Amino acid sequence: MMMRRRRPLLRGAMVAGGAYAAGKSRQRSQQREYEQDQQISDLQNQQAYAAAPPPPAPPPVAAAPPPPPAPPADDLVSRLQQLKALQDQGVLTAEEFEAAKQKLLAS
Repeated sequence: MMMRRRRPLLRGAMVAGGAYAAGKSRQRSQQREYEQDQQISDLQNQQAYAAAPPPPAPPPVAAAPPPPPAPPADDLVSRLQQLKALQDQGVLTAEEFEAAKQKLLAS
C-alpha cells in the first residue's frame, strides 16, 4: 500500500483562511450595526430637537414708573394766586415770589 503523504501546511492554510474570512465577515457585520446604530441615534436626536418646545420668552422689561401726576391746572392757578396775594401783602419780596413761582411751575 501506498501511503499518502498528508500536507499539513495546506490544511493549516485552509483553516486559517476560513477563520480569516469568518473574522472579516463578523467585523463587517459589526461595522454595519455600529453605523446603523449611529444613524438611528442621529435621527432620534434630530427628532428630539425638532419636537422640543421653544425656549420661554424672556420676561417683559419693567416699564419705568410713570411721572407723578401734574397738579391740576386749577390747583396751580390757585397756588399762584395765593403767592401773588402774599407778595401784594408784603409778606414775600419780588425775588421770593419769582423763586416760589418757578418752583411751582417746575413741579
